[in-house]
Amino acid sequence: MVTVVGAGFAGVETAWHVANAGHPVRLYEMRPAKMTPAHTTGHFAELVCSNSLKSKLPTTPAGLLKQEMAALGSLVLAVAAQHEVPAGEALGVDRDKFGASITERIRAHPNIEVLSDEFTPEMAERLLELGAQIVLATGPLTTEPLAAWLDARTGRDRLYFYDAVSPTVEASSIDTDIAFAQSRYDKGGDDYLNCPFDRESYERFVDELVRAERAPAHAFEAGGRRDGEPTFDPEAAFLEKVRYFSGCMPIEAIAERGARSLAFGNFKPIGLTDPRTGWRPYAALQLRPENSERTLYSLVACQTRLKWGEQKRVFRMVPGLERAEFVRYGVIHRNTYLEAPRCLDAELRVRSVPGLVVTGQLTGVEGYVESAAMGIYAGRQLVTRLAGLEPSEPPRETAIGSLIAHLQDQTPRDFAPMNVNWGLLPDPPGSVRDKAEKRRRKLEAAHNAFETWLHAAPSTSS
Repeated sequence: MVTVVGAGFAGVETAWHVANAGHPVRLYEMRPAKMTPAHTTGHFAELVCSNSLKSKLPTTPAGLLKQEMAALGSLVLAVAAQHEVPAGEALGVDRDKFGASITERIRAHPNIEVLSDEFTPEMAERLLELGAQIVLATGPLTTEPLAAWLDARTGRDRLYFYDAVSPTVEASSIDTDIAFAQSRYDKGGDDYLNCPFDRESYERFVDELVRAERAPAHAFEAGGRRDGEPTFDPEAAFLEKVRYFSGCMPIEAIAERGARSLAFGNFKPIGLTDPRTGWRPYAALQLRPENSERTLYSLVACQTRLKWGEQKRVFRMVPGLERAEFVRYGVIHRNTYLEAPRCLDAELRVRSVPGLVVTGQLTGVEGYVESAAMGIYAGRQLVTRLAGLEPSEPPRETAIGSLIAHLQDQTPRDFAPMNVNWGLLPDPPGSVRDKAEKRRRKLEAAHNAFETWLHAAPSTSS
């Protein structure tokens, strides 16, 4: 019996792969009996942030990773394809239908027993004493007791950074006489809506954004009360602990860097043309559909820590959103991960705890797809060992191999979570100066290495 803890993206992939190989799996998921500060349903693999699984183009690192995952039998990608919503070049899904379908398929698997209960350190110790295999896939909102246990067992302090969620508005409340449908450079159709700023409206928006009141930090975000402290100030602890991942920095924090930081970043208007003027807008906020019916739209790259009332006031200053009805406000929440190079081996096993595997975002990857990929990888490696065979690591040239290499990189640095990206894929041999050619060769090397590895890997069929 393999015990998997957490039914997020990584946990469902691990459970699915182990169960499909004929091994019994016990899957613990405490929701909905006990909720987290970020989740709203009891669905497995609930999308708590964006409903985008990033690019599906095979010529991108994210697209390459998806190809590899699909070849390994990804449950997440198979279900995502069934519930895809328009998102340009990205793979967007209807979050409710996606989560419900994942939950149904996992619960229906004859080799998976789902336990709606909180997994505790006492359970972990008891199972390890019996020689059981445990896979921790509890993600960024691991419970405090389990996180403290993992911290003690690995001998390292936990590390934190903070994810953020963008607001969502009703489609009918968007002024489409102002907001126009277009993808940048007309790539991917008209899946996005664009709210165009002129210089005056942009500068007013940025000024109010920077001045707006932030939501106070809570104890769970700041790590909780410290032993020996007579008083505990969550905000001070938040400011001490917070480490924003560059891809999820709150929009107000970006705006504080300079008046035009958004115009050159999140709101860059390059590749867009305002049909009212025939010109490129000074800046543009993009909206992406949140469901297949396009009744909801999220504000792209507008993760925020503003108070909810302030969010309504400030975002209604955006052209086209003057009467926007918000069905979800942006929130910020804690993420937890291990210092993988020192804690985990190349199979994601905890070096100091035989029988314990960690996967998903706890390993130090960032993103839904990357987390699911680590779940597939953990399940695949575990199944190979259960069959009495020696697992093989994916080649460095592959997308999955590059993520594993990141988690194993011993270079002295402040280890931080990472998305799959061009920089993780190794450079081709020789001197290649042209960027497009270099990327083409990286992709070619990745495809060749993956196919060789896949066909040479030991069989683990049940």
